[in-house]
Amino acid sequence: MIQANLGFEHKWVVPRVGHGGGLVLFWRSSVNLVVMDSSNYYIDTWIDKGTSNKWRFTGFYGEPETSRWSEAWDSLRTLNHHPKVPWMYAGDFNEIIRQEEKLGGAIQHHGQMQLFRDVLDKCGFLDLGFEGNRFTWSTIVHHLHCNSSDHLPLCINLSGLEIPPRKKVFRFKEMWLSDVRYAELVEASWSSYSHRYGDDAIIKKVERCGRDLAWWNHNVFGNVRKELTKKKEMLVIAENEAQVHGQNARVKALKEEINSLLDKKAHMWSQRSHTLWLKNVDNNTKFFHCRATRRF
Repeated sequence: MIQANLGFEHKWVVPRVGHGGGLVLFWRSSVNLVVMDSSNYYIDTWIDKGTSNKWRFTGFYGEPETSRWSEAWDSLRTLNHHPKVPWMYAGDFNEIIRQEEKLGGAIQHHGQMQLFRDVLDKCGFLDLGFEGNRFTWSTIVHHLHCNSSDHLPLCINLSGLEIPPRKKVFRFKEMWLSDVRYAELVEASWSSYSHRYGDDAIIKKVERCGRDLAWWNHNVFGNVRKELTKKKEMLVIAENEAQVHGQNARVKALKEEINSLLDKKAHMWSQRSHTLWLKNVDNNTKFFHCRATRRF
């Protein structure tokens, strides 16, 4: 009945479970749409698949029970497998990324919002904003009026949408602490701004420190995985030379450097895994890698 009244020729339904849930997507024959996958949380589609103008649209409804939010976010991560294809996600996530997005009620827990921010960052999503008192760029997303529900329909205008270049998010890496130069860099960077900047001094210090650390990590500290591969290749050559000349000093030095890099690698994956209950007693890098990439 709803489909006929709205004038849509096609639909895809995810049945409800018990008295709640359920999703439906309507579309017209003029839209070249193919449903690729669906679950209790989403309906994932491709528009104009097989053409140069192909893009993805996914309608999403987040888990209302906080105890099952990780299940919803994991399902979102699994769909992040075509990074070069334009992808639009829309719906009700049942979560916010900032306190000011919530009106009244209890204050949202910071850890819960951070989990949501993490998955948005992992998938590379940008907030398109909305029409009203607060919006990001222009009237791309319109909140329509509805008397029969506390959920507002969205009208998304795709024309004229210009995506700004995405800035890489700065993240602290625990393995930096193993380098004595790290503390020296932070101290020098933090001292670069004095109190004459007033209330903006702290913000400027943090921004400057982040830029300096990002440069230092790329140009001085080095890429751990690339450096590890390089040292292992050098070790093979050094071991062959040691068999000929009987000098093992170079072999010993390279093994120490490799062990140091392996420790850094373990720290890197343990930080990315978000496995808070596992402490430093287990340096199983493969385990941390699986946790970080959700490949159990």
